[in-house]
Amino acid sequence: MAEGVLGLGSGQAAALNSDLIEKLKTAERKSTVAPIETSIEKITTEKEKFSSIESKVSELLEAIKPFDLFVTGGVTAFEQKAATTSGDSVTFDAADIKSLKKGFTSVDVSQLAQKDVYQSNSVNATTKDALINAGTLTINTEASGSVSFDTANLTYQQLADQITAKSGMNASVEQVGTNSYRLVIKSEESGTANALTISGDASTALGYTDDGTTPTTANHILQAKNMIAKVDGVEYDVSSNTITVDGLKITANKLGTSSINITDDNTQIETQMKSFVAKYNELVALVDTEVLSADSTLADKASIRSIVNLVKDKLFGSYGSNSDKSIFNFGIELDKYGGLSLNSTKFNKAVQEDLSSLKELFIGSAEKKGLGTALKETLDDMSFSGGILSTYETAMLKRETTLNTNKEKAEATLKAKYEQLSLQFSSYGTLINQMESSFSGLKLLINQSTAG
Repeated sequence: MAEGVLGLGSGQAAALNSDLIEKLKTAERKSTVAPIETSIEKITTEKEKFSSIESKVSELLEAIKPFDLFVTGGVTAFEQKAATTSGDSVTFDAADIKSLKKGFTSVDVSQLAQKDVYQSNSVNATTKDALINAGTLTINTEASGSVSFDTANLTYQQLADQITAKSGMNASVEQVGTNSYRLVIKSEESGTANALTISGDASTALGYTDDGTTPTTANHILQAKNMIAKVDGVEYDVSSNTITVDGLKITANKLGTSSINITDDNTQIETQMKSFVAKYNELVALVDTEVLSADSTLADKASIRSIVNLVKDKLFGSYGSNSDKSIFNFGIELDKYGGLSLNSTKFNKAVQEDLSSLKELFIGSAEKKGLGTALKETLDDMSFSGGILSTYETAMLKRETTLNTNKEKAEATLKAKYEQLSLQFSSYGTLINQMESSFSGLKLLINQSTAG
């Protein structure tokens, strides 16, 4: 705005100043830009409310997942297992909970698997860093076959690096005393199948064998062994200390006997169902508050209401192979506020006496999906492209972008208009000053003539 050229005159010209222009601009801004800003502020609030609703949908989705036939990375509420263990010779883990067999499993470990380990004769720091030059060292493994290493012009560390680069074996130079080092060679894996056979001129020179073929008793410090254990009376003779039996991962730690008893665990079903009921009620309450509020900033209340309607459509449907099962048959009830409540006594009775029907209601099958499976798919679809949440968010962000663009255009138009008006007022001020100056001169002449 050309403010500097305003208010240069006196009299009537003084009224055409920057303050007047600014007042006119402020008044017009209230009717052009301000309404757009108000709409943008409403969009900001709407985004916050939408985010809250979206979060509640996500929480409900997480709560129904234990009742989904196609649950990812876990088991359904009806497939939980409990385990009671005794002894510390082994640790138990579930490679796949679904494949676990119920019942008692005993494990008796009589031998642990171990690697084949050789150590060289002890050398000092000077010898360790000198060239070996002791001929050929040959190591035979099942994985790599017979591998020979020429020690000419190799230090202990260089030889160790070459050995480690081969499959089935590892080597390192270890400090075993104040000024004492050994070249330690190990099989890469435990078990007799991975045992090492060391031979060659360098083998004798370094102390791995007495005559190039027979390992020294002192330097063959660990002999490769298999784990030997009986699992429920069946003997296992394997290279690893870990085996999997009937879905149970068993890792031997020491000699001795341990056991595990696996049972079905239905104790969490009620807790998981209570969580689902609570999350459903929270979503319904939030949507009702926003949809029914006269002050709500939601632009499309019908779409938000349809979120709950879709959930209710699944929730109040009939399921089972004969379509004769409903949540109301198993202790889930409607409260007076339109939410859900759980009759724990009735629900737990079904868990104890009719678990198969409860599972059919919620889980169902690939051919006849249950409530949990169907509802999980419905909630998932809401966030996918074309779903209610995705469509609403896209439209909301598009409206926000349009409003910001309109605001920028309105402000630019307003600025240009009043910059032009300032220039016009400036020229008017100059003209008025000229006219006032001429009038003053005329007035002076008249006064002089009348005075004479």
